[in-house]
Amino acid sequence: MGQHVIPGDPPIDLTLRRSGRARRISLRVSGLDGKVTLTLPNGVPEREALDFAREKQGWLRQQLDKRPEQQAIGMGEDLPFQGISHRIAPGPGRRIMAQDGMLHVPGPESTLAPRLQAWLKAQARDRLAAASNHYAAKLGRPYARLTLRDTRSRWGSCSSNGGLMYSWRLIMAPAPVLDYVAAHEVAHLAEMNHSPAFWATVDRLCPGYEPHRRWLREHGASLHSYRFGN
Repeated sequence: MGQHVIPGDPPIDLTLRRSGRARRISLRVSGLDGKVTLTLPNGVPEREALDFAREKQGWLRQQLDKRPEQQAIGMGEDLPFQGISHRIAPGPGRRIMAQDGMLHVPGPESTLAPRLQAWLKAQARDRLAAASNHYAAKLGRPYARLTLRDTRSRWGSCSSNGGLMYSWRLIMAPAPVLDYVAAHEVAHLAEMNHSPAFWATVDRLCPGYEPHRRWLREHGASLHSYRFGN
């Protein structure tokens, strides 16, 4: 792998990756973080791949321009919680409260972002644990553990030893979308693949899941536009 820059206004950073399975040069722009990856087969000169990327820079800039703008986290700003936009406002006491389209956050504004992130993670753990428990019981297969991360390439995963991992940012998505991701990962406890049998299991656990899957494809990247200072 290597890092390269395509000059311009602004410059485009890209990561070059060789792949023994690649049959042609390809460019990919991550919808989550805007990372540009240039993949080339073994044996193709690096110069040829970089020339290809430069020829495609118009397309690259169009893709990068489509990315959601970074969203501020501060008093008076809006933040989605379970798919509903909430206005961040000062709050009394010690606990963050979500009520009537408002997120009441006590304490100094200088520490608002990390406290709000910690609260969202706690809410995500509770909701994802409840959803995972529900679907695991419905499937008749227990999972080993549940962990949360701020993943960019996937919303969840299931390991071969039954460990479930989820992005805590799912708590900002509509509740049925979070439920679908939990059903998807729990289904892997029975089918560690994406075969027709797997999707049949997902449909049995979460009937009518396709709109929720489509929501993630169309709007999921926006959940990564909220920056909490880390």
